[in-house]
Amino acid sequence: MTQRAVIVVDIQNEYFPTGKLPLFGIELAAANAARVIHAARASGDTVIHVQHAMQEPHAPIFAANTTGVEINPIVQPLEREAVVVKHHPNAFRDTDLKQRLETGGVKEVVIVGAMSHMCIDATSRAAADHGYKTTIVHDACATCDLTFGGMTVPAVQVHAAFMAALGFAYGTVTTTSDYLAT
Repeated sequence: MTQRAVIVVDIQNEYFPTGKLPLFGIELAAANAARVIHAARASGDTVIHVQHAMQEPHAPIFAANTTGVEINPIVQPLEREAVVVKHHPNAFRDTDLKQRLETGGVKEVVIVGAMSHMCIDATSRAAADHGYKTTIVHDACATCDLTFGGMTVPAVQVHAAFMAALGFAYGTVTTTSDYLAT
């Protein structure tokens, strides 16, 4: 194992077109995430999958025992890969993610997944705050349109704003091609 881990955040069926919260560009983001995962497996990097699950019995999204909560097959975890279940946007909060990284001697994390403005943002900031060298592969992440003050902010602008903020102070933001070339 290397000192690097790929953290695959919430690439779950709920975010795909048949789910209850489809994201703009999720298919391309998931395909890019799969490329990053494949390279990580080939180089001996740790791969940790994060799965969001709501705790409420009749949650409107990510409800237990539904197909929406399942990790999408394009990034299906291997049997040896950990799946960390979370209930908050930050994958470190109330989970054993940090312990798993420490036990594995991980110093650097690479983050892919969904949603750019929520779980990718929260997890990336927490990773940097915990002292990990953090890389966000932005075209392996997806988000949705947001509204604020009666205005709709298109997903591409939401994504760009959050990636710009993360790149400003929390980590390196790169493309799949550039990441795989290094």
